Amino acid sequence: MLVKDITATIEEEAPALYQESYDNAGIQVGNPEAEVTAVLLSLDVTEAVLEEAMQRGCNMIVCHHPVIFSGIKKLMGRNYVERIVLKAIKNDITIYTAHTNLDNMYHGVNAKIAEKLGLKDIRILEPKSNILSKLYTYAPLHVADKVRDALFAAGAGQVGNYKESSFNARGVGTFKPGANTNPAIGQANGAREDVEEVKIEVLVEKHNEGNVLRALFENHIYEEVAYELIPLSNSNQQIGAGMVGTLPVAMDEADFLAVVKKQMRAECIRHTVLKGKKVEKVAFCGGSGSFLLPHAIRAKADIFITGDYKYHQFFDAEEKIIIADIGHYESEQYTPEIFETILKRKFPTFAILLSNINTNPVKYFY
Repeated sequence: MLVKDITATIEEEAPALYQESYDNAGIQVGNPEAEVTAVLLSLDVTEAVLEEAMQRGCNMIVCHHPVIFSGIKKLMGRNYVERIVLKAIKNDITIYTAHTNLDNMYHGVNAKIAEKLGLKDIRILEPKSNILSKLYTYAPLHVADKVRDALFAAGAGQVGNYKESSFNARGVGTFKPGANTNPAIGQANGAREDVEEVKIEVLVEKHNEGNVLRALFENHIYEEVAYELIPLSNSNQQIGAGMVGTLPVAMDEADFLAVVKKQMRAECIRHTVLKGKKVEKVAFCGGSGSFLLPHAIRAKADIFITGDYKYHQFFDAEEKIIIADIGHYESEQYTPEIFETILKRKFPTFAILLSNINTNPVKYFY
C-alpha cells in the first residue's frame, strides 16, 4: 500500500479541487510513493499524536486540520509546527490533510453531525457555484449508446441524487474529410458526408472533467471528436458549506440543547436567548460557521449550531434564530470516523487506527 493509494481513495470522496482558496489540504509531509505500514486517523496533528503514531507502528497520519497552514520559511524547531514537521521527516511519517474539501462534501463533516443528532431531509446550506460544466457532443446513431454509457461510467450525468441524466436530440451532422484524414465514415479527400447523429448533453462536475473527456475520446469512433465543454454558474446542490435538516419530532428548545450537548460531547453550549418555541428545523456547520448565519435564517431554521462564535456576532441573531456555539473541536471531533469509513470500505483488512488522543486545546473550568 502506497501513500498515493490512501490519498486517492480519500480524494475520490473529497476532491482536493473543492478546498477553499485559503486552505492547505493534501500531503503536508511525505512522499506519495512511500510504502504505508499503518494509518492513524486524527482530527489534528499534535506532538502527542505524532508520538502515538510512532508507538502504534503507523507511518502515516490522516487528519482534518492542516498542521502547516501558512508558509514555513525555516525549520528550526522553534514552535510546535516546526517540531512536528522535523520529527515527521526524521521518522519517515507522512502527514496528509483533508480539510475544507471534506467540509464541503455532502457526505462529509456536516453529514456526520446530522447523523449524531438524528436529523433527516438534510441538504447543503450554501451550495457552491461555478463548479459544474455542460458537455455537448455528437455521435452517429449506431454508437450513441456506447458513447453515452462511457460518459456515465466516467461520472458524467450526475444531477443531485439522480445518475445517468442526459438530454439527447437527433439531427444531421456534416463534414468533408480532408486529404490527410482517416475518417470513420467516408473517405479521405472524399465528398461531404451527411450523417444522422445524436447530440448528447450531460452535466460534468469540475473535478471529473479530465476523466469524462478521456472516456469520450476513447469510446467515440470519430478521428476528430466534436464537443463543447461550457462552464456553468449553476449551484451544485451536493457540494458546499453547512447543512440544514429536520428533527423527526419537534422538541422544546432546552430539551434539544440537552441532546446536542450529550451527542456532541460538549462541555457547555453558548447560545442566544431561547424563543419559547419548538425546534424542528436545524442548521449547522462544523468548525467556524458564523458566515452561514444569513443562510440559516433564510432557510427558516429554528437554531444554528456551529463553533467559534465571537461576542458581537451573537447579536446578529436578532431573535430570528437561536445561535448555539458548541465549540470548534466538539463540532468536528467525529471527522476521523469519516476517514475510517472511506478507507475501510476500500481497504477492509489494512491497519487503519483511530487516535486515542483528545486534541482539543480548549479546557473548561467549573
